[in-house]
Amino acid sequence: MPQEIERKFLVTGEYKSQAHAQSRIVQGYISSARGRTVRVRIRDGKGYLTIKGPSDASGTARYEWERELPLEEAEELMRLCEPSVIDKTRYLVRSGRHIFEVDEFRGENEGLTLAEVELSSADEVFVKPAFLGREVTGDVRYYNSQLMKQPFGTWPQTHDSP
Repeated sequence: MPQEIERKFLVTGEYKSQAHAQSRIVQGYISSARGRTVRVRIRDGKGYLTIKGPSDASGTARYEWERELPLEEAEELMRLCEPSVIDKTRYLVRSGRHIFEVDEFRGENEGLTLAEVELSSADEVFVKPAFLGREVTGDVRYYNSQLMKQPFGTWPQTHDSP
């Protein structure tokens, strides 16, 4: 069974000068039920359908299945999605042997920037780039499926906000 193992961090420093690629991503959810998400994504003129299962107790690992779709099919499926979409620019930044995906959110999530690193095991060691802030792995508020429902721009500004 394919597993996604990743850790997620708030971004507090400069990263764009280190990025070797960037792309715009728009995604919607056919289902955003906790533990069973079905996502449609459009990126670089291609479509993708992704199904994710529940996270483990730490929020680090979960089942993930993804297939590329023709753009036209992804656009059709986007019309079936729940209200609201995630709109972001993704920057790819190398750090040691790993690539960090740094997502700069737009729209209702403007002001939020997150970095994720995919790992081969939950305890894999990786070089933390200087732009990483507090780790938010397992904090469901930062899941894209939740940001669609409770956008960052609607969060009360407290000491716990980024």
